[in-house]
Amino acid sequence: MAWLSLSIRTDCQHAEALADALLDAGALAASIEDAAAGTADEQPQFGEPGSDSRPGWARSLVVALLKPDTDVRPFLASCAARAGLARLPDFTLDDLAEQDWVKLTQSQFEPIRVSARLWIVPSWHEAPDPQAIVLVLDPGMAFGTGSHPTTRLCLEWLERCVLPGMSVLDYGCGSGILAIAAARLGATEVVGVDIDPQAVTSARNNAESNRVSARFQDSARPLTGQFDRVVANILANPLKVLAPAISAHVRPGGSLALSGILVEQADDLIAAYAPFLPLAIADARDGWVCLAGVRE
Repeated sequence: MAWLSLSIRTDCQHAEALADALLDAGALAASIEDAAAGTADEQPQFGEPGSDSRPGWARSLVVALLKPDTDVRPFLASCAARAGLARLPDFTLDDLAEQDWVKLTQSQFEPIRVSARLWIVPSWHEAPDPQAIVLVLDPGMAFGTGSHPTTRLCLEWLERCVLPGMSVLDYGCGSGILAIAAARLGATEVVGVDIDPQAVTSARNNAESNRVSARFQDSARPLTGQFDRVVANILANPLKVLAPAISAHVRPGGSLALSGILVEQADDLIAAYAPFLPLAIADARDGWVCLAGVRE
């Protein structure tokens, strides 16, 4: 059986409402993409915390999966009207062959080797090296599955710097991957905090799957205490705003690592943290850097 893939060109003001209308009307799935993806006009979207910008593309592409018997033109006309569009938008229609979508999705995620002894392995895979430290993590809504250079930089820093018995704070924990790695590396007190309740839930579930002890909480709750190691993989703007708060959780003699920072942003971040502790570039990959330093 072939499904119908409906691609609709619209603008960022109507894209989300149109996707919602399609789902409400019976579409099996709907997503919003950059209509200029793969061209020189492609616009990256970071969704950076602390930013006033709203995600979306001036030229958006709403892609919906429909049942094969859908009468597309009246279906789309009704959804477009509900989304506030004055006329029927431009669209294309393609047949999509029946597939095992779960297997197809899983095939796109293979185990990731972080170092000689550290691997990230989806739950449906066997660990390539049974002697290695394995972090079991599936792709999900919360950021951080280990494939992004910033996550890799932080994992490598943790592997170099975390010793058994230490305390570790993962500030902006996302999926919890860094906190879980710290626990697997021997940290006995591990705390993760995030602004997104979905991330906190995801991190707790991932810690349970990995059979490690870690505490995760929403950043709306007060966070107290100082830690031997603090790691924050967010983005440059929120890292600058949070400099006093993050630095305050590093105990004297403890270490801090920051990532989510482009090479050209490093000097600004070093200056922002200079009143609290000295930072320097510890490592770099694909245009991203990890800054690290010790609080005296």
